[in-house]
Amino acid sequence: MQKVCVYAFTEPNHGSDASSLNTTARKVPGGWILNGQKRWPANSSFADVFVILACNISNNQINGFIVNGGAPGLKISKIENKMSLRVVQNCDILLVDVFVPDEDRLPGANSFQDQVMALSVARVMVAWISIGRRGRASASHAYICRYLGERRQFGAPLAAFQLNQEKLVRMLGNIQAMWLLGWRLCKLHDSGGTMTAGQASLGKTYYKRWNRTHGSQSRHGRRWLWANGIVTDFHVGKAFCDMESICTYEGSYDVNALIVAREITGISSVRPASRL
Repeated sequence: MQKVCVYAFTEPNHGSDASSLNTTARKVPGGWILNGQKRWPANSSFADVFVILACNISNNQINGFIVNGGAPGLKISKIENKMSLRVVQNCDILLVDVFVPDEDRLPGANSFQDQVMALSVARVMVAWISIGRRGRASASHAYICRYLGERRQFGAPLAAFQLNQEKLVRMLGNIQAMWLLGWRLCKLHDSGGTMTAGQASLGKTYYKRWNRTHGSQSRHGRRWLWANGIVTDFHVGKAFCDMESICTYEGSYDVNALIVAREITGISSVRPASRL
């Protein structure tokens, strides 16, 4: 039987500062009582199982707990009026005295450090969303090549203009670099788990830059389509909007850059005893 699972970490008041959660877990006979709020977990409105990260009030460590959908005290509300990734149902989660039996506390999830590798793998997965064969960059490049070949201005297809040809080459170079960086991160992860948190954050950081800054795939695609670039019927316009979400979740550019810098220098600029 297949089930939809949700990993609930981020809270309304704690995004980048993910180690300072307000959701609490209090030990009671036979299990735990969870209280708190989560924000943004995707597809929570129809999820079967929730993995809730909460602060164990007995030792102030971050623990993981399995909560079944429909559990008493679990309330889900869909976040409305999104401008990006509209196909995904992001939600607010409210936990009011939710009971979790002892056997549904995740084994090994005894501190925030135990969550770091899961977060790192998630950052690599998000990076691949922006590049993969059906991801934002590769799909946008393929669509743009077709569009420029079909769209004619001044008696010639747009693909015939030298400025457009140069940009297509620049985009393809960026895409190939992104493919190689993603492949390298996966190889590091598969070879005995040698990928570090800083390496994963480096991938997320530069995928974001390549996909969103002035010379990026989504921005070039949006410009090439001109008026058509703001219409959702054209796939490049969707990719352009969705990149705003992809650049944010699993850590913003700035936070991921600081994680990489900490690994380079050995010094945390977030706070001296950072657990990020």
